Amino acid sequence: MSKQLSALFRRTPGLLLICAATVLKATDFAVASAPPKYDHILVVIMENHSFKQIHKAPSASYLHRLARNGAVFDNSHGVAHPSQPNYLALFSGSTQGVRDDGVHHIAGPNLATRLRAVGKTFVGYVEGGSPRKHNPWESFADAESTEKSLATFPADYGSLPAVSFVIPNLHHDMHDGTIGQADAWLKVNLGTYANWSRNHNSLLIITFDEDDYGIENRIFTVLYGARIKPGRYTERIDHYTILRTIEDIEGTRPLGATVVRKAISSPWIRKNSRRFR
Repeated sequence: MSKQLSALFRRTPGLLLICAATVLKATDFAVASAPPKYDHILVVIMENHSFKQIHKAPSASYLHRLARNGAVFDNSHGVAHPSQPNYLALFSGSTQGVRDDGVHHIAGPNLATRLRAVGKTFVGYVEGGSPRKHNPWESFADAESTEKSLATFPADYGSLPAVSFVIPNLHHDMHDGTIGQADAWLKVNLGTYANWSRNHNSLLIITFDEDDYGIENRIFTVLYGARIKPGRYTERIDHYTILRTIEDIEGTRPLGATVVRKAISSPWIRKNSRRFR
């Protein structure tokens, strides 16, 4: 400490306490590279639009609000075309060699079975009219029973399983409907959960299966909820990265390609241990 500062603190005894409090307040929260543990994770998958289409759309006002107050990724990507391989990648860590939207029967590990192995639960909530190709658990005999109608989505969010996927129908996921229709659907059906998640150690992930068949397959992905530092992030992520993030949070063994992926690292906040003990 300099002589000038020492003299200042002698003349103003309370100044040292004020400075200490200011430092503590500034470090109440610190950025963490590893994702925190969440009580509930909810993943919503929308359809067939690029990052630019959503980012620039005036009718995507609710998604824009989530992005302003959450973590939006400028460098997020689908892993394949058409739709179904992306859903399989997000659920099982592999496209399973699927290159179409047809009916497939797959034997192998998946997110539902991995969660079950560690005593946790998974549910795929499906809105009426959602096609099989968007419901990846229907391709796995040992995961089919995890599907429930979106009409049964609990009003008590604390009773949600550890991990849930929500699959809108074709009119509400931007496949057949408009961006504005889907944006309004998200606000009406999941806006209350989004607000709740911030104060209940829970996470909302909204992503897309693929873009509009662009070369980069660049999609809009936003994370919103507790312990998220708002901002736009350039970290490159894809469906495997999202799955690996869920696996790390839940403590499950990595599936398929997620073995060589790392969890999302940029937006997390951890509580400072000096104050939150």
